[in-house]
Amino acid sequence: MSLLMAGAWALQRATGSSGWIDTVWSASVGVGGITAVILAAGDAHRRVAVAALVLVWSLRLAGHIGLRTRGGGEDPRYAKLIEEWGSAASFRLFVFLQIQAVAAFVLVLAVYLAAGNVTGFPRLVDCLAIVIALGALLGEAISDAQLSAFRKSPEAKTGVCETGLWRYSRHPNYFFEWLFWCSFPLLAIHGQAVSWASLAAPAMMYWLLVHVSGIPPLEDHMLKSRGEKFRALQKRVNAFFPGPRKIEETP
Repeated sequence: MSLLMAGAWALQRATGSSGWIDTVWSASVGVGGITAVILAAGDAHRRVAVAALVLVWSLRLAGHIGLRTRGGGEDPRYAKLIEEWGSAASFRLFVFLQIQAVAAFVLVLAVYLAAGNVTGFPRLVDCLAIVIALGALLGEAISDAQLSAFRKSPEAKTGVCETGLWRYSRHPNYFFEWLFWCSFPLLAIHGQAVSWASLAAPAMMYWLLVHVSGIPPLEDHMLKSRGEKFRALQKRVNAFFPGPRKIEETP
């Protein structure tokens, strides 16, 4: 993970486009996940299922971010950090991406623990995990497609996206990303105490997406670029968990 994220740093330095960072990160988790499955010694059918989930997740997300980046899109979160870091941007970005390598390792560990579960597959809880994972993959793909379609519309220049799943969450793609990783503890946890370490994956993803590198910097960017329109959206739509739209009070 450390070497792959060093490669992401080099790619960003060479191209000047920070969007490639998350592309490489998504692919790196996929590579690490498949390696973890190969090294695990769990039930063979469980290993196949875990490998398939990680592979589909990695290919879809890396492909989506890669296409967006190739189209000229810049990630405002990284752009802001690089601007704030000034002359120290190169070194601090390298350190920042090594921290992302640690985060990737936590996810790969959850994959390893799921693939290393020796109990017969599928249990009832395994079936639930597969349903959650597939539903999360579908939900995130739909969210990304709806946002991509909105960005191509005339309203995107000054407006905010409230179509489809975006009517019920300001960040449905983040929600479904977190939900996907919730499936791995269900696949992993069994009689061995170490299997409970798989809970670190969804816990970490929730913390990062909701409190650190996901929602806070993105919403700060949206407030600066959309102003009152985004403030109004914050009042009527949940930030993370999808839910009923709130009725704004009339002055």
